[in-house]
Amino acid sequence: MDTIIILDFGSQYTQLIARKIRELNVYCEIHPFDKVPALTDDVKGVVFSGSPYSCNAADAPVPNMEGIKGRLPLLAVCYGAQYLARWGGGRVQQSKIREYGRANLSYIDSESPLMKGVPMGSQVWMSHGDTIEVLPEGYRTICSTANVKYAGYQIEGEPTYAIQFHPEVHHSTDGPTLLRNFVVGICGCRQEWTPESFIESTVAELRAKVGSDKVVLGLSGGVDSTVAAVLLNRAIGHQLHCIFVDNGLLRKNEFESVLESYRDMGLNVKGVDAKQRFYDVLAGVTDPEKKRKGIGKTFIDVFDAEAKQIADAKWLGQGTIYPDVIESSSVKGPSQTIKSHHNVGGLPDYMKLQLVEPLRSLFKDEVRRVGRQLGIKDSLIGRHPFPGPGLAIRILSDVTPEKVRILQEVDDIFIQGLRDADLYDKVWQAGAMLLPVQSVGVMGDERTYESVVALRAVESVDGMTADWSHLPYDFMARISNEIINRVRGVNRVVYDISSKPPATIEWE
Repeated sequence: MDTIIILDFGSQYTQLIARKIRELNVYCEIHPFDKVPALTDDVKGVVFSGSPYSCNAADAPVPNMEGIKGRLPLLAVCYGAQYLARWGGGRVQQSKIREYGRANLSYIDSESPLMKGVPMGSQVWMSHGDTIEVLPEGYRTICSTANVKYAGYQIEGEPTYAIQFHPEVHHSTDGPTLLRNFVVGICGCRQEWTPESFIESTVAELRAKVGSDKVVLGLSGGVDSTVAAVLLNRAIGHQLHCIFVDNGLLRKNEFESVLESYRDMGLNVKGVDAKQRFYDVLAGVTDPEKKRKGIGKTFIDVFDAEAKQIADAKWLGQGTIYPDVIESSSVKGPSQTIKSHHNVGGLPDYMKLQLVEPLRSLFKDEVRRVGRQLGIKDSLIGRHPFPGPGLAIRILSDVTPEKVRILQEVDDIFIQGLRDADLYDKVWQAGAMLLPVQSVGVMGDERTYESVVALRAVESVDGMTADWSHLPYDFMARISNEIINRVRGVNRVVYDISSKPPATIEWE
């Protein structure tokens, strides 16, 4: 498979570069800048990402360009462009004029292969504190803006290109054209990375890897584990043993309905009622990380006990996806850990199973495309993301069965309301939070002192950033009224209008 390698210098946009290249049906991988992979014949080009660092800083990231520069096509973005300019003997210094936000190209070298089809005046997105003041000898300008003379350049005599703007963000209107010019035109990549090709190659790899061994896989009802299970089932059939654990923290009636859906799909699945074990572990716990870790450990204990009942199981299947892998790798300069990942980091020593992760190379939107190609119903593929710890981290206090019941009822009214109003597919993720707050209310002639719930709905592409959904007022009024009338214990409903960043999608 033709491959583009992206070297990550810690930019918040690195995953977006990869997703835009994947949308061209070209495979790409992200690697830390200081861990360059083997540059096999499949590697057709390299991209340097941006970075929060200045290339003039003493601790600036320094890539090993041996085997890359001058040998393979290279596109250096933002920090990468500044680093290459400084490396070649040019001058990079702090910008005198703020270079953040929208700008327009005022000069384009129409002969440049990178700029082919990009029109004069094209809008680009700048995001840097440094700028290139002097280009080294042999570096030729290929585009400029009114304030940035060297918005893009090429090193003469080699397929090395650099730009100080970000073509991967949607504010750069012709960014897809520029990336296509590099990946398809300059690198010559074949556009063969499709759901069909992924399924064909993955099924063959799984059969070769697993052989006649048994695999156990924990289903969650979510998109990732479902697609992983169907892929494994296609490859090895009833050698796959699926376990669906009811942790008591799922949505209303979800355990029964999803379990039935899995059986209809021909999966070999066992349902396990472990609600009380999870409630016992969570009793009195209010710290979000302690909740996550307690739920994770209990799940492993329950799962391990069930897996041991499957004689000679050798493999553990997981729905790990590419963002989990990237965010759990060590790259100089990334954001700090916001919360612990449930899928990455290895297994406890006592679980003597090898890992098999068929979706490890896919982004969430690619997982959905593969799922549809596999024929999985939209009711499962189109489901909103749901946190691994379930409703426990949407209860902003200690978890009790009664609080779970209240939140399940609220969530069910909200989610079903979105479906009935044809809003569900227009929202990326939605849910409700039970707040550790009570407020005064009046119902009939009686004074009440009951709980407050917060509704949350966001629009996003991949969850990395998100904006709150501007749901219609009449819809919100109807849902609020229905929740207060039908859910005993709730007398006030609020709506979260925070975007990510600075807020996260979940509250814990």
